[in-house]
Amino acid sequence: MTSQPAQPSQPVVPPTCYRHTDRETWVRCQRCDRPICPDCMRDAAVGFQCPDCVAEGNRGVRQARSTFGGGVVTKPIVTYAIIGLIALMFAGQYLTNDALTGELAMNVVAVAGLGEYYRLITSAFLHFGVIHILFNGYAVYAIGPYLERAFGHVRFAALYLLSALGGGVLSYWLDPANVWSAGASGAVYGLFAAVFVVGRKLNMDVRGVVVLIAINLAITFLPRLIPGGLFGVQLSWTAHVGGLITGALVSAALAYAPRNRRTVVQTVALVGTLAVLVVLVILRTAQLVG
Repeated sequence: MTSQPAQPSQPVVPPTCYRHTDRETWVRCQRCDRPICPDCMRDAAVGFQCPDCVAEGNRGVRQARSTFGGGVVTKPIVTYAIIGLIALMFAGQYLTNDALTGELAMNVVAVAGLGEYYRLITSAFLHFGVIHILFNGYAVYAIGPYLERAFGHVRFAALYLLSALGGGVLSYWLDPANVWSAGASGAVYGLFAAVFVVGRKLNMDVRGVVVLIAINLAITFLPRLIPGGLFGVQLSWTAHVGGLITGALVSAALAYAPRNRRTVVQTVALVGTLAVLVVLVILRTAQLVG
């Protein structure tokens, strides 16, 4: 019988986290078996998973969408941003003694003669007086969140801006040269139309919306029969009607796009609407300066 001297035992080296190599850990990911520290542990059905495996698993999970294809909206940030911008512009009008109004309000001569095409959209964020901004601001606040949750942030923003632009374009075609107009009413009328379209698509009772639109159109046109307008103000029927028509078309394209090609159809519809409005502006300018 022979014997050998006992060999000293090798120290056990604890594994370290694959993302934080200075941290020792005995916990391993249930999917890839890599060691993970407490900061990298993600709860799983059994044990823990690493961040990479969780991300990989999430890619195979279908993300929740809004009713008409946009991302799920938990807070209507676009609506709040619009209201905030309207309030900021109104403050600017007040602080500049309406100099800002003169620079940004809609006027046919300023657009065609000076090439100030930005007025077609900037005018939608200006207002003449407290009552004017309160009415439009409240309308955006009341309707905006509902539509933003239905369409998602991006689609709702596109609906609002295209409706505003549609109102500006019709004003460009039909307003007299001496008229200066401003207000979010064109965009608001576009939102009114969108509520009607969404209601019809979802088989809801839309009679209240029809009455609301009818009342607002009456408020738009009846004061024109009074010399000087209502309270000395003539409402811009062109912006209202232009926004209403554009909002109806855009919202119909968003709501009725086929589900299996929804994103493509909606994108083409939005880009196409913008292109049509741009072409109308070009044609009107050529008519005025040609």
